Amino acid sequence: MVTHTQNSRSAFNPSKVHTHTVNTHPEQWAAINAVAPGEQLGVRCLSSESQSTDCGCQGLKRDVTVDVRDENKLEHHDDANIYSKTANEGPHETERDIRSKLVLLQGGWFMMGTDDPGIPQDGEGPQRRVRLDPFYIEEHEVTNQQFQHFTNQTGYITEAERFGDSFVFEGLLSEEVKSTLSSAVAAAPWWSPVKGADWRHPEGPDSTIEHRMNHPVLHVSWSDAQAYCHWAERRLPTEAEWELACRGGLQDRLYPWGNKLMPRGQHYANLWQGDFPNHNTAEDGYANTSPVMSFPANGFGLYDMVGNAWEWTADWWNVHHTTEDKYNPKGPETGTDRVKKGGSYMCHKSYCYRYRCAARSQNTPDSSASNLGFRCTADAEP
Repeated sequence: MVTHTQNSRSAFNPSKVHTHTVNTHPEQWAAINAVAPGEQLGVRCLSSESQSTDCGCQGLKRDVTVDVRDENKLEHHDDANIYSKTANEGPHETERDIRSKLVLLQGGWFMMGTDDPGIPQDGEGPQRRVRLDPFYIEEHEVTNQQFQHFTNQTGYITEAERFGDSFVFEGLLSEEVKSTLSSAVAAAPWWSPVKGADWRHPEGPDSTIEHRMNHPVLHVSWSDAQAYCHWAERRLPTEAEWELACRGGLQDRLYPWGNKLMPRGQHYANLWQGDFPNHNTAEDGYANTSPVMSFPANGFGLYDMVGNAWEWTADWWNVHHTTEDKYNPKGPETGTDRVKKGGSYMCHKSYCYRYRCAARSQNTPDSSASNLGFRCTADAEP
């Protein structure tokens, strides 16, 4: 597991939303970009809790250990091999703020969790009262274009790039890449570690994001998401903040828009239709990720709070909760896995009924996969 130092929270100035100037230099990310040469992603079997309700992505874990604090282990990659074609172009993209629009949520009391859990072992319950301070949250998931801008400005290298591989859903791989696979996740064989898979190459080395710049960035670890948010002068949401945002002002509803999955026959999220994992009919228009904001926003004006890509939160994973009132809860102080919320384009009720506001899952902080992304939040001024 990767050792990290969590960034402290600082008050956010709304006046900076559209005037952010990048001050970070590549060398400031040097300590983050350390990895021992030749290390590869290891495959572990899924836990005994992984049954037919799981798509398996919560069991995608690395077996190697990397301590990013050890600057003596720095390995510098050939820039030509890590950066996209636009990385060394002129500054025409560097002067404007490409971060997502922030939406101010007033916080207050809301009911978190559920007393009718869809997947009880995930710790969805009990339902409890939570009070939050006002905060900002981005209206959509961080996109490939935004993440590319970040890497171009900072020289940041993701953990998937440094490990040399990442997990990909096999149904999206080309026959050429499939022919190179040597292992798969035992309890979820549709997941395989693919060499050369990373955020620029979501389905392996023969894939590209060239025509997916407005799709959510994938193959980002919790640490990668933290690094982006720090650069953007923002932070990852707590699980409570994320869930309040997901609910869109509605009380005790399954989805951000209500209790019916398809009101008036309309698709409200990018999910799996058909027989998982064998055939996605893509009735919602997408067999993979979709451009952000492709589906209706919730009552707060937020898009893709469920479906499309899983989203990291700041909290450590814990399945034991009480009914006592909480104020700005931040989860356990320590742990092994981080909470992710919202489900993805791979979610189907028969296998991964986690595209509900109360649903939750987890991964180790250094995990990355072809259905995992994030969005940022920021503190509101008192």
